[in-house]
Amino acid sequence: MLPAAIIIITLALVFYSIGVWSERVQRTLHWWHVAFFALGLAADATGTYLMTQIAAERRADGATVSWLNSFMGVSGVIAILLMAIHLAWAVVVLLRGRENEKHCFHRFSILVWAIWLVPYIAGAAGAMLG
Repeated sequence: MLPAAIIIITLALVFYSIGVWSERVQRTLHWWHVAFFALGLAADATGTYLMTQIAAERRADGATVSWLNSFMGVSGVIAILLMAIHLAWAVVVLLRGRENEKHCFHRFSILVWAIWLVPYIAGAAGAMLG
């Protein structure tokens, strides 16, 4: 199950990065960006669910949870919530159709993306350190 979780979480990084950085380069929000935000969120939620199952199995086998994995868990929940807010806000901005909001949205996107990287990197570091 771990390889699947790693692949799915990495797909979340790819999808979310495509959405965020293409929006930044184009300097305006489009529906296809929102689709990539949604794909990133779905992949992240799925990968997080799988990682949670793996962690529960390891705890049941007597493994202890490192501070890095605890940090990843807390920051991961925050990141998923921010991704969901980001997705919802993107939909609102596009439905309202205000050009100034569409042109400024990338600032929020970059912030959420950067915060999302924290648990991704913490998870990778935790896996490498054991």
